[in-house]
Order: sequence, then structure tokens, then C-alpha cells
Amino acid sequence: MSEPVSPSITLERHGAKGRYVAVVDGIDEPAELTFSIVNDHLIIADHTGVPDAMRGLGIGKALVERLVADAKTKQVKIVPLCPYVNAQRQKHPEWADVFQG
Repeated sequence: MSEPVSPSITLERHGAKGRYVAVVDGIDEPAELTFSIVNDHLIIADHTGVPDAMRGLGIGKALVERLVADAKTKQVKIVPLCPYVNAQRQKHPEWADVFQG
């Protein structure tokens, strides 16, 4: 595994859908974590996608950490439909307060 890097992560929202986009210098394709907005207090983490060029750099985990941090700030619960997000939830019991299900 390579050394973790600090990606630039931005949030995009379009109606009831949203995504976190992670960009790393020198890599053309971004990584993303997509979600659906159920209401003001509940979102569903749908999918995490990391291009091959970013594998092993900790980008997927950085996306989930940003999702969790934002959920705590906004007092939103997350349904971890995405298998990767659910796996990270299980590895981090300190995040239990933001996950539902």
C-alpha cells in the first residue's frame, strides 16, 4: 500500500442527489462518493468509486471521513447502502452516532 495522500474534496449537490469528489494532483480521474437525500435529517450513501490510479492512497477512506464529518456537523443520519461505506462504519464504532441501520 502506498502512503496516504490528502486529496482535495468538494461537495456537489443537485436536487435530491449529491456527491463528494476527490481530486489528487497528477491524476486525471477523480474519485467519488455518491449519496441520495431522503430528507433534511437522512441521506443514503449509495456508491464509492476510486479509479485504479488512486487505489491504495486512502482516498476512499478520506471520502467517508468527510461524509461522516459533514453528517455530524449538519446532524444528519447516514444509511450505509454502499458496501465500502458500511465496511468503514464497522471499522469505526466512534461513528455510530451518525449511522442508521
